[in-house]
Amino acid sequence: MKQAALLTYGCQMNKYDSEVISGILTENSFAMTDDISHADVILLNTCSIREKAEQKVFSQIGRLRPLKEKNPGLIIGVGGCVGQLQGEQILKKAPLVDLVFGTSNAYRLPELIEQIEESGVRIADVEEEVARSEFSAHIKREGTVHAWVSILRGCSNYCTYCVVPYARGEEKSRNPGDILSEICHLIEKGYKEVTLLGQNVNSYGNDLGKETDFPALLEQVNSVKGLERIRFVTSHPRDFTDRLIDAMASLEKVCESLHLPVQAGSDRVLEKMNRGYGISGYMDKLERVRGRIKNLSVTTDIIVRFPGESEADFFKTRDLVKSTRFDSLFLFKYSKRPETPAASYEDQVMDREKQKRFEEILELQKGISTEINRSYEGKKMEVLVEGKSRTDSGKMTGRTRMNKIVNFSFSVQPQVGSLVQVNILRGKVYGLEGTYYG
Repeated sequence: MKQAALLTYGCQMNKYDSEVISGILTENSFAMTDDISHADVILLNTCSIREKAEQKVFSQIGRLRPLKEKNPGLIIGVGGCVGQLQGEQILKKAPLVDLVFGTSNAYRLPELIEQIEESGVRIADVEEEVARSEFSAHIKREGTVHAWVSILRGCSNYCTYCVVPYARGEEKSRNPGDILSEICHLIEKGYKEVTLLGQNVNSYGNDLGKETDFPALLEQVNSVKGLERIRFVTSHPRDFTDRLIDAMASLEKVCESLHLPVQAGSDRVLEKMNRGYGISGYMDKLERVRGRIKNLSVTTDIIVRFPGESEADFFKTRDLVKSTRFDSLFLFKYSKRPETPAASYEDQVMDREKQKRFEEILELQKGISTEINRSYEGKKMEVLVEGKSRTDSGKMTGRTRMNKIVNFSFSVQPQVGSLVQVNILRGKVYGLEGTYYG
């Protein structure tokens, strides 16, 4: 049996795609391995959302040279967003690479690998096709408690900084029946929690031509017996509706956790980003959902030093972080990406300016996150047990409904997949510590 190694970069969608790829290869007589030195095939599932992420890919390819020299028959492939965007250019840029594949034709991997083995030719195949494999139940999941479930692919928003519409195409919603079938199959296997996944889940159903939308889908998923928790990412503020707020507040399995990317605190910058909303509209929606849902955890994305961002614009972002008090945020320095309109904007900013503003927001948010997490000290919180702690093998780990990571000691070891009440002892910047008495 041939062995395949899969290196994954980037977002949750890439992680889900890697589970699909692993499932496809496993079904076609490959054994998956984490040891690249013993692999017959090494695939890189890549991200191109930022320049640094793309650079990591080519650095990794360079580090594979000794393995290729030792084993000339080793097949190295590049997929994901970098593969989709650059195609044959990768074969010219990186002679070690034998195969380039796109974001929607992973199901052809066994066939493409066989062609390379038989003919020795190098192949770039990035034709946009239906990702049939993700509609099946044959996905090799990483965990046993939580699972990603894709509900739509691609994006039609065309934010001026983002490559996703070019790398993954326009939005394509999955049939709700396929989604529910996949979730029911997961429940049969013992999974307790799903995260509904899409570049903009709020747009779900717009292209189906039926009377269905994301709140309606949540209602259907909520009715699945045996499922304990529902999460979803990512929500676009422009499409965050009162119907969705009502669904979140009324459906008992939908967790008190919301990721709502704001990206900047300045209306001027948001307009240049083509985000389709202003800060007052964003804050109005945030206040409404916080007013309806008790103990809601809110996280966000922020980009610092977008082209033309003035000091006054930055101060507005900083003040937004101070006043809104997000539970945590994903912070990015603007990265110029090919094909995006913002790449041609004037007023591109020097790296040292980006770093300074990045660090200021980061330190501010660390303080806020720590204060929020400390507020849980002395309380009991429901935790879905996911397994052994990665940082301490003598402890277990899990998540609260608010998506707080909890590492906890125990007097009686709970079962993986069980819901337990954990006493919170300490709140830290990136999570909580506690104990479970059984």
